[in-house]
Amino acid sequence: MKKSIKIGSIVMSAMIGVFVLLGSIWYGFFALKNYEVSAKELQQAYFVAETIPDVTLSPVNQQSWDIAFKSFDNAVVNGRLVLPNKAQANERYPVLIALHGMGRAHVRWWHESYKERPTLEQTDKLTQLALSKGYAVIALDARNHGERKTLDHTIKDVMIELKIWGERDPYEAMIRDTVKDYRMLLNWLDTDLRFDPAHTAISGYSMGGQMSLLLSALDGRVEQTLAIVPPHIGQGTAIVSPLNVASSLTGKVWLVSANDDEYATATQNQQLFERIATDNKKHVTFDGGHILPTGYYEQLKGWF
Repeated sequence: MKKSIKIGSIVMSAMIGVFVLLGSIWYGFFALKNYEVSAKELQQAYFVAETIPDVTLSPVNQQSWDIAFKSFDNAVVNGRLVLPNKAQANERYPVLIALHGMGRAHVRWWHESYKERPTLEQTDKLTQLALSKGYAVIALDARNHGERKTLDHTIKDVMIELKIWGERDPYEAMIRDTVKDYRMLLNWLDTDLRFDPAHTAISGYSMGGQMSLLLSALDGRVEQTLAIVPPHIGQGTAIVSPLNVASSLTGKVWLVSANDDEYATATQNQQLFERIATDNKKHVTFDGGHILPTGYYEQLKGWF
């Protein structure tokens, strides 16, 4: 009996040693390593020329159009533009640019459910609120999302590569190039006389909140920002971390967070808020997790 216990103990110790060794090998070769990025490097990474994209608008109804254009790298971008319910001829509209979360699509800003799956983020309610306030609303599909999905390299593949194999490039490129798509959209908005270039707002949920902070900080044409439950992004993917651009944020900035968010702790959210440079800022917090409570948008009316 004692001999069996001793053998078992040796086997267990050996197994633990193997796991520790494998963990050390994984960390040494595959774990994400932190890196630093300068303000100049950030500007270079997100730079787009002042090229005006050739935008195609396909009518959906009298107030809505499907939108498509080729971005800086000739990738096709798609989305939708909706004008306010009380659209008036010769009136220039403030614009809300809306960014969806990871695994979602621009349709989540228009419908309370899609393919019988509810829009848990309630972003459709934010669209209704914006339209009632006189905003035109534009939402695009992020790269690798919605109509831009690539089945041979899915979002799941991108995140496995990032978290398991420490391959940051696909993830960083997805975020960075989507932000650049929106900068191309801003180029077009500047030329369309329906829209007021002095009143451009941006709102995003989760990954969209992350990208809204990046876009707002790196493009001075954004007047106000509403970042809803952006995930905490550390220095392992520094080029797409809002922490590294927060000191450049200007205008009106609201950060919306949850005190039990599985993607950002309360401490991390407070750290991000403190780094936001503008004095015109507000931190709105809710009880619960990453999916905010029903009706949370009612407390955001003052942002518009």
